[in-house]
Amino acid sequence: MINEEHFSRLNQYRSMWVLVFFDLPTETRLERKAASRFRKDLLDDGFGMFQFSIYMRFCASRENAAVHIKRTQNALPKKGKVGIMQITDKQFGMIELFHGQKEVIPEPPSQQLELF
Repeated sequence: MINEEHFSRLNQYRSMWVLVFFDLPTETRLERKAASRFRKDLLDDGFGMFQFSIYMRFCASRENAAVHIKRTQNALPKKGKVGIMQITDKQFGMIELFHGQKEVIPEPPSQQLELF
């Protein structure tokens, strides 16, 4: 009989997250089109936006991660910088995320009338 807790713990080390980081030029119309196409290809392959130019995808195994990495490599634009990183589900679970509040500019005090 397989210990389910042991299996799920091992699974956290087997399942992977693939993160794609990119900085693509957008100065010309063709560069913007290539950058949009790359983002669309990532979305079509099941990636989701983590931050503006960081996309991520969960993969059940290293073999599955390799398939999606290869698809990403085949969709690389000619210009720009792209990085691909894979981490285990256990490592991804240890990410500390902080969501700051949007800075609010205080309104100037309203003019107060003085009575003499």
